[in-house]
Amino acid sequence: MLENKDQSRTNLSQLGEFGLIEHLTKNFTINQESTLKSIGDDAAVLNFGDKKAVISTDLLVEGVHFDLAYMPLKHLGYKAVVANVSDICAMNATPTQITVSIAVSNRFPLEALEELFEGVTLASKIYNVDVIGGDTTSSQKGLIISITAIGEANLEDIVYRNGAKENDLLVVSGDIGAAYMGLQVLEREKQVFQVNPNNQPVLDDYTYLIERQLKPEARNDIKELLKKLEIKPTSMIDISDGLSSEILHLCKQSNVGCNLYEEKIPVDPQLINVCEEFNLDITTVALSGGEDYELLFTIKMEDFDKIKGNPNFTVIGHMVAATEGNHLITRANTKIELKARGWNALSE
Repeated sequence: MLENKDQSRTNLSQLGEFGLIEHLTKNFTINQESTLKSIGDDAAVLNFGDKKAVISTDLLVEGVHFDLAYMPLKHLGYKAVVANVSDICAMNATPTQITVSIAVSNRFPLEALEELFEGVTLASKIYNVDVIGGDTTSSQKGLIISITAIGEANLEDIVYRNGAKENDLLVVSGDIGAAYMGLQVLEREKQVFQVNPNNQPVLDDYTYLIERQLKPEARNDIKELLKKLEIKPTSMIDISDGLSSEILHLCKQSNVGCNLYEEKIPVDPQLINVCEEFNLDITTVALSGGEDYELLFTIKMEDFDKIKGNPNFTVIGHMVAATEGNHLITRANTKIELKARGWNALSE
């Protein structure tokens, strides 16, 4: 499926660990005043002054989290940064720095890692974060990427998962489910290609869905949007593992229940068309998909008028007493227990 580049290969052993680090990190620039020392010493040095630091780490493993049959390395580097930046955004904080660590097998030449780090570099510029360190080592099982993201926030601005109260409104940014359907399209085309390598995929009808899978964006804009609306969420989480799973995380941490309304869940028209093509239920895809990297949060009922009609947000339900449980209210006005059916990295 992917175009093979006719290029020479540079064996990583020619550079050695420190030579490789120096080569891959030479294009990183410093954007944040809080970065006192980045790459090149035993540790980075950051100065946040009166701000609070927010830190999150994600591990991406080849064959578990990504498939290089259809995931370009540049896109992978970009997406790895986005996934971690999104966690910082979900704390209502501003991402400022990341560290990048990789374990790589000998099937990857230098040129492959250059592509990976092109994506990391691009994302670091777009999201205005500094790459301040990391590690490189060898792997027997392909490519492994670990990124730690660091952010800053005033104490009074930080939003946790445990602050939702009864009658709070459940709100989501953007649309849901597109990344999962993009993955289904790519998996189907991979299987077609394996049967007939001469069969070139026609992906024009799936552009949005594929982009949401291969090159998602973190909602780094939501913090400022909410600030301008004079809204502070009572709880917040990013949608990486599926809408149903994330809602239940908020409910459990906040000790509340919820009513989620099926008809309110925002989906893109392209998702509707492709779900019909794949004979998949739209709501099931939206609830279980994951990797949308949108933000899910709760707000006080009195803030509804501030958010009403805003194209960035959709109210999809409300929180209830924990004793009432967690339910999906269907279009037929039937109550169904809401269960976590999203991504589980440890499932067999």
